[in-house]
Amino acid sequence: MLQISDLMSQMKSDWPTLSCPSSEGLTFWGHEWDKHGTCSESVLDQHGYFSTALNLKTQINLLQALDSAGIHPNGSEYSLSSIRDAVKEASGYTPWIECNTDSSGNSQLYQIYLCVDSSGSGFVECPVFPTGSCGSSIEFPSF
Repeated sequence: MLQISDLMSQMKSDWPTLSCPSSEGLTFWGHEWDKHGTCSESVLDQHGYFSTALNLKTQINLLQALDSAGIHPNGSEYSLSSIRDAVKEASGYTPWIECNTDSSGNSQLYQIYLCVDSSGSGFVECPVFPTGSCGSSIEFPSF
């Protein structure tokens, strides 16, 4: 992670780990590089991968897109289609919505996926989506 020392301040503010907000994020970002970034090594080194991801994040503010559609991280439930439509309206691309299940068995918003072209320069329609499903009503938990 030494290759991204100049990005650490921006990483902490713009790409924090929400599962353990008190951590420095190195384990989380290491996982992101190992799982996703290494697939881009022919085009982007580690610094390029994280710099590109941060730049792409500035192109689409997902929380703002959801907020503008009246969808807030406050524990309320929203329809899967309203979440998908809000992101598509803001980005121009169809997102994949991933959910997890809370201890009561409720479907919760977990991740929003948008696909990026092979050069990392912009968003594209996803050629395939992961398997999995969300309920038709999804809780957007507070964080």
